[in-house]
Amino acid sequence: MNDYNHARNQENRKKLLQLVDKDFLKQILDAFSAATGLTANIVDVEGKSIFSAEDSQKNCDFCKIIRRAEREKGVDRCQGAYARAGKQAAIFNEPYIFRCPAGLIEWAAPIIIDEENLGTIICGQILMWDPEAFFWIELEEMNTGVVDDLAPLFEAAKELQVISGDKVQHAAFLLYIIANFIVRSAFEQRNQQKELKIQHSLLNQEIQTRKELEKQLNSQSLNFYMEKENALIGKINIGDYEECLKLYKVMLSDIFSEHTGDLGTIRARVCDLTVAVSRSMITKGVEPQQSIVINTEFFKELHHCYDIGEIYDAAVKLVQTYIKKLERQGKNKNKSAIQGIKGYIRNHYKQNLTLEEIVDSVYLSPYYACRIFKESEGITVMDYVTMVRLEEAKKMLSNTKYKIDEIATILGYKDASYFSKVFRKNLNMTPTQFRNSQ
Repeated sequence: MNDYNHARNQENRKKLLQLVDKDFLKQILDAFSAATGLTANIVDVEGKSIFSAEDSQKNCDFCKIIRRAEREKGVDRCQGAYARAGKQAAIFNEPYIFRCPAGLIEWAAPIIIDEENLGTIICGQILMWDPEAFFWIELEEMNTGVVDDLAPLFEAAKELQVISGDKVQHAAFLLYIIANFIVRSAFEQRNQQKELKIQHSLLNQEIQTRKELEKQLNSQSLNFYMEKENALIGKINIGDYEECLKLYKVMLSDIFSEHTGDLGTIRARVCDLTVAVSRSMITKGVEPQQSIVINTEFFKELHHCYDIGEIYDAAVKLVQTYIKKLERQGKNKNKSAIQGIKGYIRNHYKQNLTLEEIVDSVYLSPYYACRIFKESEGITVMDYVTMVRLEEAKKMLSNTKYKIDEIATILGYKDASYFSKVFRKNLNMTPTQFRNSQ
């Protein structure tokens, strides 16, 4: 059973160090100690420090004497005390204040991830009261048999910090907050790793699917790729960023599949796609100077990508950065109303929509709804209806089974000639000319 517990404890120690970088933990403890003047350490569930002797914070002179004496006697009371304190802190999931075997006050804060105790932050090496006669008697009783010469220990005890009970409580609570911060950091890192694995898995699946399709079709059509690029830009224009990101990922997979093993060509194609996306994002509202900064960082990162997984991650991060920029720019007290208007239009664009019907869906007056929509999107509500319809019209025109008057009816236009007029006004060509150009 002891061997089993030891193995499990070692596994927990390993898990903690996998989830949170040791250097990061050291920086946190160093900052805590610099702010409070207290010594802090992180131990595993067996009470052993996760840091090397070089990385550990220096013990007070009192503890140095105790540790040296314990090593000479072949005992380790401190380790056992830390393990017990960590267990008690984990049971109640709160700071646990205790007196160490040598007589000092310390406290423990548990590091619990997925309801599993992976370690403990230990802090203290202080007294809560000025030494009196009874303290020296206790100190002698607690350390006789461990320390041969008590005189140096007593001298070191006189140099210990004396901290009030209130300050100990506050310091223990601060330590608990730090432990929770470590847990949150671990969760975030683990979730990021999971997301990366999922993304890579989906990418590999998409590439395999594309390879199988390529065997059937022999080659991919440039026109088909351009249709996707136009659809991607269309999604950006109407603010459908979720679908935009999905389509962008599919296009990346197309590029990787078409140029397997040729990183130079893949980089060039990804850069080309990036430029197209950037132009659309600027048109949508991203500042040109911001776009230059975003793209420059991307090109630097792309230069150091040596496999398609790294290229994929960098390219997706680029588009996510643009989307966040646009979403931040659109964040205001009217965001939910604007999103509601856009969502209603995307779901009902095939109907004969009126302005009153659209704004009623978000319970606003036509005047107010039109004003906030124009301020946020740069176009009117009905212009947005037209934009959504024309994006769908372009897709339908690529399919010759649809007649132009059928497309007009499906998209909510009662008059095919009016549909053609709107199409030409916005795209500088008639529906027939657009179909012939595909």
